[in-house]
Amino acid sequence: LEERQLANAVEAQHARDSGSAEGVIATDDEINDMEIQIDDECSRILARRQPAASDHRLVLAVEKSTTDLERIGDEASRIARQAIRLSEMTPSGGTSNGVRRIGSHVASMLREALDSFARLDVRRAIEVVVDDGEVDAHYDDAVAELVEFMRKNPDGIESALQEMWALRGLERVGDHATNIAEQVIYLGLGKDVRHREPAELHALLDQRGRR
Repeated sequence: LEERQLANAVEAQHARDSGSAEGVIATDDEINDMEIQIDDECSRILARRQPAASDHRLVLAVEKSTTDLERIGDEASRIARQAIRLSEMTPSGGTSNGVRRIGSHVASMLREALDSFARLDVRRAIEVVVDDGEVDAHYDDAVAELVEFMRKNPDGIESALQEMWALRGLERVGDHATNIAEQVIYLGLGKDVRHREPAELHALLDQRGRR
Protein backbone atom coordinates (compact mmCIF):
# COMPACT_ATOMS: atom_id res chain seq x y z
CA LEU A 1 0.00 0.00 0.00
CA GLU A 2 2.81 2.40 0.88
CA GLU A 3 4.71 1.66 -2.32
CA ARG A 4 1.60 2.40 -4.36
CA GLN A 5 0.90 5.61 -2.45
CA LEU A 6 4.44 6.85 -3.07
CA ALA A 7 4.34 6.00 -6.78
CA ASN A 8 1.00 7.76 -7.20
CA ALA A 9 2.24 10.85 -5.37
CA VAL A 10 5.31 11.14 -7.60
CA GLU A 11 3.22 10.69 -10.75
CA ALA A 12 0.69 13.26 -9.54
CA GLN A 13 3.52 15.72 -8.93
CA HIS A 14 5.02 15.08 -12.36
CA ALA A 15 1.68 15.31 -14.19
CA ARG A 16 0.24 18.07 -11.95
CA ASP A 17 -2.78 15.80 -11.53
CA SER A 18 -4.90 17.04 -8.64
CA GLY A 19 -7.33 14.11 -8.92
CA SER A 20 -4.62 11.50 -8.37
CA ALA A 21 -3.13 13.65 -5.62
CA GLU A 22 -6.46 13.67 -3.73
CA GLY A 23 -6.48 9.87 -3.89
CA VAL A 24 -3.01 9.74 -2.31
CA ILE A 25 -4.10 11.99 0.53
CA ALA A 26 -7.23 9.89 1.15
CA THR A 27 -5.08 6.75 1.48
CA ASP A 28 -3.15 8.25 4.40
CA ASP A 29 -6.00 7.58 6.85
CA GLU A 30 -5.91 3.88 5.98
CA ILE A 31 -2.16 3.75 6.55
CA ASN A 32 -2.51 5.52 9.90
CA ASP A 33 -5.14 2.99 10.99
CA MET A 34 -2.87 0.11 9.98
CA GLU A 35 0.01 1.58 12.00
CA ILE A 36 -2.17 1.71 15.12
CA GLN A 37 -3.33 -1.87 14.56
CA ILE A 38 0.23 -3.19 14.15
CA ASP A 39 1.41 -1.28 17.23
CA ASP A 40 -1.43 -2.80 19.26
CA GLU A 41 -0.56 -6.29 18.06
CA CYS A 42 3.12 -5.81 18.92
CA SER A 43 2.22 -4.54 22.39
CA ARG A 44 0.03 -7.57 23.03
CA ILE A 45 2.81 -9.93 21.94
CA LEU A 46 5.32 -8.27 24.26
CA ALA A 47 2.90 -8.20 27.22
CA ARG A 48 1.35 -11.65 26.92
CA ARG A 49 3.96 -13.87 25.33
CA GLN A 50 7.16 -12.37 26.74
CA PRO A 51 9.14 -13.45 23.66
CA ALA A 52 12.74 -14.66 23.81
CA ALA A 53 15.55 -12.28 22.88
CA SER A 54 15.56 -12.86 19.12
CA ASP A 55 11.78 -12.69 18.84
CA HIS A 56 11.75 -9.62 21.08
CA ARG A 57 14.14 -7.88 18.67
CA LEU A 58 11.90 -8.84 15.76
CA VAL A 59 8.82 -7.32 17.37
CA LEU A 60 10.70 -4.10 18.13
CA ALA A 61 12.03 -4.01 14.55
CA VAL A 62 8.48 -4.35 13.24
CA GLU A 63 7.34 -1.46 15.45
CA LYS A 64 10.18 0.80 14.31
CA SER A 65 9.74 -0.10 10.65
CA THR A 66 6.00 0.52 10.86
CA THR A 67 6.75 4.01 12.16
CA ASP A 68 9.05 4.63 9.19
CA LEU A 69 6.36 3.40 6.80
CA GLU A 70 3.80 5.73 8.34
CA ARG A 71 6.20 8.65 7.94
CA ILE A 72 6.74 7.70 4.30
CA GLY A 73 2.96 7.99 3.98
CA ASP A 74 3.13 11.46 5.49
CA GLU A 75 5.78 12.48 2.96
CA ALA A 76 3.71 11.06 0.09
CA SER A 77 0.70 13.06 1.27
CA ARG A 78 2.78 16.24 1.43
CA ILE A 79 4.04 15.64 -2.12
CA ALA A 80 0.43 15.12 -3.23
CA ARG A 81 -0.59 18.43 -1.65
CA GLN A 82 2.25 20.13 -3.48
CA ALA A 83 1.00 18.51 -6.70
CA ILE A 84 -2.41 20.11 -6.09
CA ARG A 85 -0.79 23.52 -5.64
CA LEU A 86 1.29 22.98 -8.78
CA SER A 87 -1.84 22.10 -10.77
CA GLU A 88 -3.07 25.64 -10.09
CA MET A 89 0.17 27.30 -11.26
CA THR A 90 1.76 28.03 -14.59
CA PRO A 91 4.46 25.35 -15.28
CA SER A 92 7.86 26.62 -14.17
CA GLY A 93 10.01 24.66 -16.60
CA GLY A 94 11.93 23.45 -13.56
CA THR A 95 13.09 19.93 -12.74
CA SER A 96 9.93 17.83 -12.54
CA ASN A 97 12.01 15.16 -14.28
CA GLY A 98 14.31 15.30 -11.26
CA VAL A 99 11.34 14.58 -9.00
CA ARG A 100 10.38 11.58 -11.11
CA ARG A 101 13.98 10.30 -11.26
CA ILE A 102 14.57 10.52 -7.52
CA GLY A 103 11.06 9.22 -6.88
CA SER A 104 11.83 6.10 -8.90
CA HIS A 105 15.10 5.64 -7.03
CA VAL A 106 13.63 5.87 -3.53
CA ALA A 107 10.68 3.67 -4.56
CA SER A 108 13.19 1.00 -5.54
CA MET A 109 14.96 1.43 -2.19
CA LEU A 110 11.69 1.02 -0.33
CA ARG A 111 10.80 -2.12 -2.28
CA GLU A 112 14.23 -3.62 -1.64
CA ALA A 113 14.11 -2.71 2.06
CA LEU A 114 10.72 -4.36 2.52
CA ASP A 115 11.76 -7.45 0.54
CA SER A 116 14.94 -7.75 2.60
CA PHE A 117 12.83 -7.54 5.78
CA ALA A 118 10.45 -10.23 4.56
CA ARG A 119 13.37 -12.56 3.79
CA LEU A 120 15.76 -11.29 6.50
CA ASP A 121 18.25 -10.79 3.66
CA VAL A 122 21.14 -8.88 5.24
CA ARG A 123 23.13 -8.51 2.04
CA ARG A 124 20.19 -6.93 0.27
CA ALA A 125 19.58 -4.62 3.23
CA ILE A 126 23.20 -3.44 3.16
CA GLU A 127 22.84 -2.51 -0.50
CA VAL A 128 19.83 -0.34 0.40
CA VAL A 129 21.82 1.49 3.09
CA VAL A 130 24.72 2.07 0.73
CA ASP A 131 22.34 3.27 -2.00
CA ASP A 132 21.13 6.15 0.18
CA GLY A 133 24.34 8.04 -0.56
CA GLU A 134 23.47 8.05 -4.25
CA VAL A 135 20.01 9.45 -3.51
CA ASP A 136 21.59 12.25 -1.49
CA ALA A 137 23.88 13.08 -4.41
CA HIS A 138 20.96 13.15 -6.88
CA TYR A 139 19.00 15.33 -4.48
CA ASP A 140 21.84 17.86 -4.21
CA ASP A 141 22.14 17.99 -8.02
CA ALA A 142 18.40 18.48 -8.51
CA VAL A 143 18.23 21.24 -5.89
CA ALA A 144 21.19 22.99 -7.50
CA GLU A 145 19.37 22.89 -10.84
CA LEU A 146 16.27 24.42 -9.28
CA VAL A 147 18.25 27.16 -7.56
CA GLU A 148 19.88 28.05 -10.87
CA PHE A 149 16.48 28.03 -12.57
CA MET A 150 15.00 30.38 -9.96
CA ARG A 151 17.96 32.73 -10.30
CA LYS A 152 17.31 33.04 -14.04
CA ASN A 153 13.49 32.90 -13.89
CA PRO A 154 12.10 34.91 -10.94
CA ASP A 155 8.53 34.43 -12.20
CA GLY A 156 8.84 30.68 -11.70
CA ILE A 157 10.05 30.78 -8.09
CA GLU A 158 6.75 29.77 -6.47
CA SER A 159 6.29 26.77 -8.71
CA ALA A 160 9.94 25.74 -8.42
CA LEU A 161 9.73 25.90 -4.62
CA GLN A 162 6.92 23.32 -4.66
CA GLU A 163 9.18 21.01 -6.64
CA MET A 164 12.02 21.65 -4.21
CA TRP A 165 9.84 20.64 -1.26
CA ALA A 166 8.84 17.49 -3.14
CA LEU A 167 12.50 16.65 -3.66
CA ARG A 168 13.11 17.12 0.04
CA GLY A 169 10.24 14.80 0.87
CA LEU A 170 11.60 12.12 -1.45
CA GLU A 171 15.05 12.41 0.11
CA ARG A 172 13.41 11.75 3.48
CA VAL A 173 11.65 8.70 2.02
CA GLY A 174 15.10 7.37 1.15
CA ASP A 175 16.15 7.92 4.77
CA HIS A 176 13.13 5.99 6.06
CA ALA A 177 13.80 3.11 3.65
CA THR A 178 17.36 3.07 4.96
CA ASN A 179 16.07 2.89 8.53
CA ILE A 180 14.04 -0.20 7.65
CA ALA A 181 17.09 -1.82 6.04
CA GLU A 182 19.15 -1.05 9.14
CA GLN A 183 16.61 -2.97 11.22
CA VAL A 184 17.16 -5.99 8.97
CA ILE A 185 20.91 -5.75 9.46
CA TYR A 186 20.43 -5.53 13.22
CA LEU A 187 18.21 -8.60 13.18
CA GLY A 188 20.63 -10.57 11.03
CA LEU A 189 23.96 -9.50 12.55
CA GLY A 190 22.96 -8.25 15.99
CA LYS A 191 24.75 -4.95 15.35
CA ASP A 192 23.58 -1.36 15.29
CA VAL A 193 24.89 -0.04 11.96
CA ARG A 194 23.52 3.49 12.05
CA HIS A 195 26.03 6.08 10.82
CA ARG A 196 28.42 3.38 9.57
CA GLU A 197 30.38 3.90 6.35
CA PRO A 198 29.63 1.58 3.38
CA ALA A 199 33.02 -0.13 3.67
CA GLU A 200 32.29 -0.99 7.31
CA LEU A 201 28.95 -2.53 6.37
CA HIS A 202 30.48 -4.74 3.71
CA ALA A 203 33.25 -5.74 6.12
CA LEU A 204 30.62 -6.91 8.63
CA LEU A 205 29.02 -9.06 5.97
CA ASP A 206 32.39 -10.54 4.95
CA GLN A 207 33.14 -11.41 8.57
CA ARG A 208 29.81 -13.19 8.85
CA GLY A 209 30.53 -15.16 5.67
CA ARG A 210 33.85 -16.42 7.01
CA ARG A 211 32.30 -17.83 10.16
